[in-house]
Amino acid sequence: MGAMELASYRLKEVAYSWFELWEESREEGSPPTRWSEFADAFIDHFLHTETKEARAAEFESLRQDSLSVWEYHMRFARLSKYAIYMLPTMEARVCRFIQGFSPVVINEAATSALNSEMNYGKMVVFAQAIENRKMKNIIEREGSSKARSAGNFSDSVGGGGGRSSFMGGSLGPSQSFAQSSVSEPPSGPS
Repeated sequence: MGAMELASYRLKEVAYSWFELWEESREEGSPPTRWSEFADAFIDHFLHTETKEARAAEFESLRQDSLSVWEYHMRFARLSKYAIYMLPTMEARVCRFIQGFSPVVINEAATSALNSEMNYGKMVVFAQAIENRKMKNIIEREGSSKARSAGNFSDSVGGGGGRSSFMGGSLGPSQSFAQSSVSEPPSGPS
């Protein structure tokens, strides 16, 4: 048995023992425990105060930066439980989520947040759609920009009235690719 397996096995015993004590400490006849209540009690018992404070600080400074919306959402969801005091309402949760967005997403997301029916889950989906659309536009612009610059580069190498002296006056591979990708419609069913 490896060290990780042994530690995991011992922690299972400790966690289960704690769970039994926690269950016994609850008042008889109390309603079933919600997952969030159990998770909060578990975290309070097993995490040091310094760790919880460090994670709360990490949540407060969390920004999307180079993360995708989904990666940002996963970190936001994981760390938000350590700073629940910052998120007393759904509106506060949505506003805090938007504050960390990158410039690619923030303007449209902030405008959409004014919609009274916008909750956190809807905002995650909406922001992903914005990000996907904008990234697709960026990729398309870069692709056509690269194609144009590749054609211009081949033309400027030869300098001979629009025909390249490179490769014997014929079109170079990058120019023929650029021209075909810009001028020919995609093949396949419409």
